[in-house]
Amino acid sequence: MLVKQISVFLENKEGRVAQVARILSDSKINIRALSIADTTEFGILRLIVDQPPKAEEALRREGFTVSITEVIAISIEDEPGGLADALQLLHEDGISVEYIYAFISKTSHKANVILRVEECERAIESLQAKGLEVLSSEDVYNQ
Repeated sequence: MLVKQISVFLENKEGRVAQVARILSDSKINIRALSIADTTEFGILRLIVDQPPKAEEALRREGFTVSITEVIAISIEDEPGGLADALQLLHEDGISVEYIYAFISKTSHKANVILRVEECERAIESLQAKGLEVLSSEDVYNQ
């Protein structure tokens, strides 16, 4: 139930994100979701792609510093309170969220949320026990 996320360390220079997108495009890798956190000097681009190992290899080959992190993907109703309810369930079980980003599913018309937590397995068990839909990597990569 864990999803592989590609993290790319980028210098904060013009055209760097475009370069990453072009490398992935040329490698026939589809970006499903992304998030970027930056400072004045560098950024970390986080990507969910349909072929994580191939993306990692293509980006490393072009000289990028890349890592793969396991994250959780959940599907929630795309309506007010959907995210708040899911996060409240984690909070009640003492599970802290390091970071989060979301995207809309083309197939289910729900919001898909990527969560990075310290205890992934415990978070998955907690969410499933409370009726939330935890997505498999195939669910996410093939949307």
